[in-house]
Amino acid sequence: MTITVATSASADEPLRLVELPAREVGRRDVRVRVRAIGVNPVDWKMRAGGPLRFAHRFVGPSGPLVVGVDFAGEVIEAGPEADLPIGARVVGATDFSRKQLGSYATEVVVRDEQCTGLPDGVSFEAAACLPVPGATALRALEAAHISTTVPAPGTRILVLGAAGGVGLVTLQIARALGLEAVGVCSTRNTALVEKLGATAVDYTKGDALAAAREHGPYDLVFNAVGTESYALGPSRALLRGRGKVVLIVVRPADVLSFTFSRQVTQVLGRPSRKNLDPLVAWLASGAIEPLIEARFPLAEAERAHEISKAGKVVGKLLLLP
Repeated sequence: MTITVATSASADEPLRLVELPAREVGRRDVRVRVRAIGVNPVDWKMRAGGPLRFAHRFVGPSGPLVVGVDFAGEVIEAGPEADLPIGARVVGATDFSRKQLGSYATEVVVRDEQCTGLPDGVSFEAAACLPVPGATALRALEAAHISTTVPAPGTRILVLGAAGGVGLVTLQIARALGLEAVGVCSTRNTALVEKLGATAVDYTKGDALAAAREHGPYDLVFNAVGTESYALGPSRALLRGRGKVVLIVVRPADVLSFTFSRQVTQVLGRPSRKNLDPLVAWLASGAIEPLIEARFPLAEAERAHEISKAGKVVGKLLLLP
């Protein structure tokens, strides 16, 4: 048995489809026929070198680099101790630290706890948009001591990069929890941000952080784009009390802030059943409605990466095996 995967040997080599032997299923593993794959910046950053590629080489699986994390599909084989039956519709995420291949494939083998079931009314495409962005959003709220069950009244968050995949999920979770949200975006996305219940700040019309100050102070300033665009000093000035500036992308220049300031931290979304369950519940209820900008065949994964690298994607890109 073989599977088709999208792989590349280096950042300079385009992704291409190859056939690899299928992985064996362990006692608590499930084999999932992949129906939809969410594209995340971490996918192409893994190819580009740096800490992620080093970590993959050090602890990841041997052989060709198969990128990707998010997937949705159907269980087609289950280990004797797995708690998901054959035929179950699931959404989940791969984990290279467990020696697993990435999700850019026709099949994946993961532990049962890395997936959760999908109601019949939730599409594979909608579900595949959620794992990494949703887990990252939840981690950001937790880092800022914001309850994801019963948040304190008047809790206020600022999302920098509100129209990206992580930003849009964060705003929708905030709406579901009754948080007061402000989202920084471009002119073309202000209506979308406001539709999701947030106050929109247009960064093309001047100093976005200065404009956001009028709606603060904030319990969380969630920087989903990096400190090249929004410096830490002005971001920290928008906080109140125990508030946090939470970063996804960290530059070397940010290290001192982590060392000497308790107001700044970084999160990495690691999807698991624990954080996928509430995300799927919100998806099933309509509280989260993923915005899909484009769909590509798995064979066109390289094209999807080029679009993602440009940084102008509103919502999510999907790959369909």
